[in-house]
Amino acid sequence: MIELVFADVDGVLTDGGMYYGSTGELLKRFNTRDGMGMRRLRDAGVHIVWITQEDSDIVRVRATKLQVPCFTGIMDKAAKVREVCASMGIDLSASAYIGDDVNDIAAMQLVGIAAAPADAEEAVRVTVDVVCTRRGGEGAFREFAEYLLKEGKIAKNR
Repeated sequence: MIELVFADVDGVLTDGGMYYGSTGELLKRFNTRDGMGMRRLRDAGVHIVWITQEDSDIVRVRATKLQVPCFTGIMDKAAKVREVCASMGIDLSASAYIGDDVNDIAAMQLVGIAAAPADAEEAVRVTVDVVCTRRGGEGAFREFAEYLLKEGKIAKNR
């Protein structure tokens, strides 16, 4: 049963685009449905952690608003997954990961259930257990959360 869900950010929680304003400010678009998916998982007793290669204040602001621990600037996501699981006393098989690109694959191979948005790279889609019908930034995380809840992948006593 899943106790912890890891999520990549760009390409999963966002559409992967990086929007720049005329003064150089970077903007990212998040989907509020994904936030509700995190809330539903948390209400079921599941921990959520974001891991991203980008070192972004925008991501930290969104994570803070949703009260989700967030690790930015992570080059070795598999090592971070191992570290977080060990620090929380959670077996790797009791964790899940949703990601969209090749830098997520090593981490995905460690967990109990791996998922990808519909528009993830092909190398990722053929590696995971669940390919969402929704694209990154368009509710893919929410879809994965609902899958975990509906399919009984979360411990009933949580």
